[in-house]
Amino acid sequence: MAAETRSTERSLGRIGAFVRRLGPTWLAGAIAAGPATMVSLLVAGASFGYSLLWVVVLSAVLGTVGQYLAMRLGLLTEAGIVAVVEEHLGSVWAWVLVVDAVLAAGLAQLAIMKTLADVSATIVGNAGLTALADPRLWGLTWAALLALGLAGGGYRIAEIGAKVLVSLVVLAFVASLVVVPIDPAAATTGLVPELPAGGAIVAAGVLGGAVHITLLTMQSYTMRARGWTERDRDIATFDVASSLLVAFGGFSLAVFLVAASVLPATGLDPATITEIQAAEALGPIAGEHAMWVFLVGLLGAAVSTLGGNTIVPPYLVADKLGWEQSVADPRYRAALVVVALGSALGVVLEGAFVQLLVLVLAFGLVGTPFALAVILYLLNDPAVVSEPNSALENLGGIALFAVATVLAGEFVLDELTGATAGDPVSVFVVAFAAAMALAICGLAGRYVRERYW
Repeated sequence: MAAETRSTERSLGRIGAFVRRLGPTWLAGAIAAGPATMVSLLVAGASFGYSLLWVVVLSAVLGTVGQYLAMRLGLLTEAGIVAVVEEHLGSVWAWVLVVDAVLAAGLAQLAIMKTLADVSATIVGNAGLTALADPRLWGLTWAALLALGLAGGGYRIAEIGAKVLVSLVVLAFVASLVVVPIDPAAATTGLVPELPAGGAIVAAGVLGGAVHITLLTMQSYTMRARGWTERDRDIATFDVASSLLVAFGGFSLAVFLVAASVLPATGLDPATITEIQAAEALGPIAGEHAMWVFLVGLLGAAVSTLGGNTIVPPYLVADKLGWEQSVADPRYRAALVVVALGSALGVVLEGAFVQLLVLVLAFGLVGTPFALAVILYLLNDPAVVSEPNSALENLGGIALFAVATVLAGEFVLDELTGATAGDPVSVFVVAFAAAMALAICGLAGRYVRERYW
């Protein structure tokens, strides 16, 4: 009996040690399950019912494929992705990747800060502290806290607290599935791929939550911070599958199904949905406390995501310029402070943050196909990796590239021909998409020349 007990304790100890080693992709998953994705899922359900369920499922599957490929590249090269691109493709291509990722991460940073500032002001305002209900005040406060926390290395405590809040709101959505009257037959029809009128930006936003250049590029750096090498392939693969496919996939399905079942019946206008109206999705389980549960969860998601997103531009720039990627290097620390403090500018963005969050995810998706093309290029070059992609891995990567390109293209086309065509945002989106398309064509031409000419 004693021997069995010791054996059980050893097994539990090994499992505990294994779980404690998980992390790099869970950080990416925490960013993926941020306020932008949550809002995109709510808007998708409120706007189109179950029609976009296929996009939600696809986002978890393809998000897992994307992180797996990024993980393989990081393990096989044991270097940051920008350094690998610089060594094997050249400085110009490295700069294109840096600019692509920094633009996507930077716009997301501003929109998330606006979300955090607005939600903070809403919470204190509803608590009766109207003198403190100024988003500008909260934008400056959170930017300062972010700069101090990241530059001083003390952000971890705040991040843990934020993740607890996110977990609570996710549990609330999961619990709502038990009491919300979901129509299985109607939900099943949503698995048939179709893009309803006006659904391009929402679909791009949902997919962009899981398949995003920020997540793909940060993977190699977070694994390096853990010291993972090719010998850690098993745990790295489990890390990707458990965080993106299981945890993020479960989160996405729960939020979307609850929203699709509850919000369309409320009669709200999806084009002008607010955070207070979105909170109604939790009404069946949280009752009169639904607004507070949702706002606190959204606050936690914004804090957690903002911290993770802030480190991405400094990582990439530091890798390109040869800086040490830690706060021990004053240049890297200064870059963290600049990005953190610059976040405060997000409060001046016009429009409701709900619609802005969907827009920035869709914009990020426009820049993602280039990052995927770079990863696939490098993973098929024997001079870069000792074990090039298998046929199955390439098939998954090509499918991911194709879906991301089509949905990003639908979004860009909508910006080009829709009601907002001609405004500065639409012009910028179209110009950015054209630049990324040229970059992909140039990369494809280089690959063909090197392989077949």
